[in-house]
Amino acid sequence: MTSLLSLHDSLVGWVEKIGDQLTPLLARFIFAATLLVYFWQSAVLKLGEGFFGIFKVTSGGFGQIFPKQAEAVLWDVTQMTAFQKLVVLAGTWAEIILPLLIVVGLLTRLAAVGMIGFVVMQSLTDLFGHGGLAHVETFGRWFDKAPDSAILDQRLFWCFLLLALVIKGAGVLSLDTLLRKKLTANTTMA
Repeated sequence: MTSLLSLHDSLVGWVEKIGDQLTPLLARFIFAATLLVYFWQSAVLKLGEGFFGIFKVTSGGFGQIFPKQAEAVLWDVTQMTAFQKLVVLAGTWAEIILPLLIVVGLLTRLAAVGMIGFVVMQSLTDLFGHGGLAHVETFGRWFDKAPDSAILDQRLFWCFLLLALVIKGAGVLSLDTLLRKKLTANTTMA
C-alpha cells in the first residue's frame, strides 16, 4: 500500500509541476483559438475607414455599445455625447489591444483582468441594452440541463479561462517571462 501511495504522490507531483507550466500556455492558446478572432471581428465593426479609423466612432460601434440610444437617434453618430464617444473608442481599442497582450503574453494578468471587465460589460449590454433578458434561451440559466446559453454559460467559461491567466500569469513561453528574465539578469549584473 505504501508503494502505491508513493507512486500516486510521484505521478501527482509530476502532473502538478507540468500543469503549473502548461496551464497558462494552454489558456492563452485556447483564448487565441476561440476568442481572439471573435473580439477582433467585433472591433473591426466599430472602426472607421483607413488608418485613422481607429479614432472615428462608427454607427456600428454606437449601436453595439449603446443600442437603445443609437436606435433612438437612428444611429446618427453626430448625436453622440462626448462620454459615449469615449466609451466606444475605449471599448474598441480594448477589443484589439487586450486580446493581443494575452496571446503574446505581455502584461498578461492585467490584460486578463481587463478582459474579464470587458466581458462583464459586454454581457450587461447584451442583457439590458440588446434585450437579452427578453430571450431566456439566449440569457440562459446556471444549474439547468442546457449548458449552451450564449450569455450566462459561455461567458462564465470565458471568465474562468481569463481568471486562470490572472492567477497563473502567462507561463514560461511569454513576453512576461522573457522580460522578467532580462530584468533579473540586469539587476544581478548591476
